[in-house]
Amino acid sequence: MEAVSQGFSASSTEGEPSSASCIGPDPNTTVCRLTSSDTENDINGNDSTISSPVTSPPYWVQSHQRSFSSISVESIPNGGITLQDNTHGEDSKNKACWAKSVYIEGHVVINGNRTGIGAFVVWNINVETLQGSTMRIRKRYSEFDDLRHKLLQTFPYSEAAMPPLPPKSVISKFRPKFLDNRRTGLQYFLNCILLNPEFSGSPVLKEFLFS
Repeated sequence: MEAVSQGFSASSTEGEPSSASCIGPDPNTTVCRLTSSDTENDINGNDSTISSPVTSPPYWVQSHQRSFSSISVESIPNGGITLQDNTHGEDSKNKACWAKSVYIEGHVVINGNRTGIGAFVVWNINVETLQGSTMRIRKRYSEFDDLRHKLLQTFPYSEAAMPPLPPKSVISKFRPKFLDNRRTGLQYFLNCILLNPEFSGSPVLKEFLFS
């Protein structure tokens, strides 16, 4: 049986002809009633009426078509993550990106005095650039905290793009497990900052890296 959606007619290639009638005020949702004669009469003993809802997907409706550019702008919720192909294009924000990855390879405990009072941890950080060179810097946790605070002051509406720093602990701050978790958290934080074109060119970040 072949059906024509606009004409709402149907014909059968075997047995007696079948008839179809379609009703519905909405062109996107139409209920078709198909009645066949001899073929189904032999099975059921009488005429049968089949109701089948036919609904056109919203993206088939010509009146609602939009260009790709308007879809990409109007359909993205606030704060949504998007993917763009910038292989053959230039973007002013992308030009600000200069880092490729950040890795914190370890730490050093600096003793304040013989009793250990005033001791603190310094993190050894490797920053690989897009040109292939590597920067090596050493920072304390307090300097990470200061960086995040200054970035929030400079970019008050970008807090969602700044992951929180790992928590502090007076009791466990020199324990291996605590330090390993802190290293992972600080490394993740720096990657999110350095690989974000909005932050990577900020004077606040440059002060953190070169001071």
